[in-house]
Amino acid sequence: MNSQSLRLIVVADRKIPRVSAAWPEFMDLLNRQEELNLVSIDRDCALDFRKVQADLVVVLGGDGAILRACRQMAGTQIPVVGVNHGRLGFLADLSPEQFRENFPRLLQRDYQVVNYLMYRCRHFSADSSTSDEFLGLNEVVISSGGSLRMIDVDLAINGEPVTTYSSDGLIVSTPVGSTAHNLSAGGPILRQDLQAFVITPICPHTLTNRPLVDSADCVYQMKVPRAPEGTTLVIDGQVRVPLAPGDVVEVTRAAVCFQMAKVPGSSYYATLHRKLGWGGRPNYRTE
Repeated sequence: MNSQSLRLIVVADRKIPRVSAAWPEFMDLLNRQEELNLVSIDRDCALDFRKVQADLVVVLGGDGAILRACRQMAGTQIPVVGVNHGRLGFLADLSPEQFRENFPRLLQRDYQVVNYLMYRCRHFSADSSTSDEFLGLNEVVISSGGSLRMIDVDLAINGEPVTTYSSDGLIVSTPVGSTAHNLSAGGPILRQDLQAFVITPICPHTLTNRPLVDSADCVYQMKVPRAPEGTTLVIDGQVRVPLAPGDVVEVTRAAVCFQMAKVPGSSYYATLHRKLGWGGRPNYRTE
């Protein structure tokens, strides 16, 4: 092994059955590479990335595994390659077969690192006595959740009141997250490298309340004047925080970016075409 060997970290949650099943074959591939410096293997999602130095992180799993990994990296973002053992996989866009085919390129650093917008979400209690802060990649959701009731969310951008959404909830999404909950709620697909947020109401009471796209340099502040029990703040679909009446949620651009390592030949629109089935034709009945 020489000083130019690729320094690699592997993140593979042992609790995911499909990842555990693929683990022996994956490790066999790595162990056959003499020019690889395997810095760390994290199978418990507990690695402190501040204590290691690496060129690349390989995450086995689906998009959820990558979302957890980028929050785990926090301020120490390292380029990520996702190997899809999940279902859809917009972020984990390489199949196991594609990863094996492209692994020699990765070892030779024949890849491009693309930076994507991440967000900082701050939650303030109504009396400002407590606050929480979260780092995320996909979206912030204020959800009526278990309350089974419509909620009102007051939106202000850069301190200017915009509107009050009466709906089942409100999504503030990054471009990367635009193909997740935002898309399911009828929001637009944004190019992943755009510097913008999209705000999308969930089942709005007023049909003129449509998705809104604005700059990532703005400050988005949401207040829930009345929050029935069950109203929840959701971070990337994985972290849930109960909301109380008068609580404030603020979303801004994060100080760090998510870094994705792209192998030659990868294309965002080709991924959309493949994952969303855009190449399909209507299945007309012949009767």
